[in-house]
Amino acid sequence: MKKPSDPGGLSVSDLIGLGSQSARKSYYPELTARMAELEAERNRYKWLFENALHGIFQASLAGGVRAANPALARMLGDDSVDATQARCTTLAALFVDPEDAAELQRRVVAEGRVVGYTTRLRGQRGRDVPVAMTLVQKPSSDDEPLVEAFVADITEREQARQRLMQLNEQLEGRVQERTEALERVNAELRQEIAERRRMEAELREARDAAEQANRSKDRYLAAASHDLLQPMNAARLLVATLLERPLDGEVRDLSERIHLSLEGAEDLLTDLLDIARLDHDRIQPQPETFALRELIASLEAEFVSLAGSRGLTFRHRVAEAWVVSDFRLLGRVLRNFLSNACRYTRRGGVLLGTRRRGDTLWIEVWDSGPGIPADQRRAIFREFHQLGTSRARDRQGVGLGLAIVERIVTRLGHQIEVRSWPGQGSCFAVGVPLGAAAGPRHPPAASVAMGHDLAGGRALVVDNEPSILSSMQGLLEGWGMHCDLAFDAGEARVSPPPDVLLVDLHLDDGLTGDVLIQRLRDHWQCPLLPAVIITADRSDHWIQRLRAANLPVLNKPLKPGKLRAVLSQLLAQAH
Repeated sequence: MKKPSDPGGLSVSDLIGLGSQSARKSYYPELTARMAELEAERNRYKWLFENALHGIFQASLAGGVRAANPALARMLGDDSVDATQARCTTLAALFVDPEDAAELQRRVVAEGRVVGYTTRLRGQRGRDVPVAMTLVQKPSSDDEPLVEAFVADITEREQARQRLMQLNEQLEGRVQERTEALERVNAELRQEIAERRRMEAELREARDAAEQANRSKDRYLAAASHDLLQPMNAARLLVATLLERPLDGEVRDLSERIHLSLEGAEDLLTDLLDIARLDHDRIQPQPETFALRELIASLEAEFVSLAGSRGLTFRHRVAEAWVVSDFRLLGRVLRNFLSNACRYTRRGGVLLGTRRRGDTLWIEVWDSGPGIPADQRRAIFREFHQLGTSRARDRQGVGLGLAIVERIVTRLGHQIEVRSWPGQGSCFAVGVPLGAAAGPRHPPAASVAMGHDLAGGRALVVDNEPSILSSMQGLLEGWGMHCDLAFDAGEARVSPPPDVLLVDLHLDDGLTGDVLIQRLRDHWQCPLLPAVIITADRSDHWIQRLRAANLPVLNKPLKPGKLRAVLSQLLAQAH
């Protein structure tokens, strides 16, 4: 080969020493160096061949294995490479399934190479080895076609696959067992629900119905809640109407006892429904940024009168702040704190205050009650746990309020603190993230501040329950209002336009209160006609839908004081 520095060039014979004496002297060292390089390269490939982790072999398509490396022999359990070659005199003898050998021969001849073919090779003493092979047809100078193969042992991968299949079979079996167990439990539950519904028809008293609800499951509670709350709502309205009238001492005392019994049953049922919904993730928080004063205004009006009726003072020292939370659920937490403070405090008062720590606003409820021993400050958050109630007559409620509070606070991602000094009082606090100021987010009617005399006002009540209509009529007329009644949309349209609408959420024929309110506003051409939805449905879906429609909601059983305050607020704004 001609060198660039040699204009004349040399022939191959010159390079191998057949030229002149001077040429031999000049090119023998270079030839020797080239031969040494070739030998070193051959030895390097030989070392790689013999020390490779994966198996390598050369085979004739017409004959057997012609060469193999030690890795292949070890893989197949042979004592040496010679033993492998001696055992595999044909290519088919190397494979457990001869069909695989035939398939590989066909494909390598047709395609020139086969990549990643998985098969099983026959090893020593009946052993078979799962492998992944890559075969390449090797050009040959004679008529015998040769292939070179690279073999990876995939035993571990196959074992893992087999184990996975075994685990899947076991899992399917466990799922089947659990499914059968669940079906049995569901069948028992259906029987239990049917039996409890039969008992409900016989047990009309609120406490018995609430105890039934406490022992039942979430689906039963969801189905039965509306039926339980409807008669209780009528009873509460009738008692409230009775208490509005002048009564002698004994009748008033009996009426107040009935009122307290219904109120206790209502609180019990509401707690049971709430804790079941929380435990089954039926209550999903809807965080938003709102002014704390929007919530505090309703709490103040609600608990000033409650504390006063128990001979307690109620004060609040609340910062002007915006917080990020669920308006309704945070109100539920604070109402529970305030209700407990009023319930267990015998003298003194209750304080609602705030304290800022970094980016968190702590809303605190202080009382001058009996306090809580240190060893009981975690126990009070357990279901049905009450302090100092060894006697039945000392019990107030069933001890679910703080259990509900803890679940709500956990769902909201807030923090809760309890501090107490036995004999002096306690402080319950919830930490809420601070937010940036924004526009008003809640209807002004959510506030229950009194602001208008109801006498002379006209209300239209729409409900498909006759007992509710008659109870509402007696209560509203006792406040000096004119009251029109309607069972459905047709009767509502023939009434004169009222000053305010009171509409049940779920009416007959699938009609809902929010739709009816909009139709009546359009019918009377009064787009801003004040309206209130009254319902026993506490689902998040309806809460969000009615909030978006800017419709205030009052839950059944209806609290007459809250109804009066909301009507007063709405009529004051309308005027």
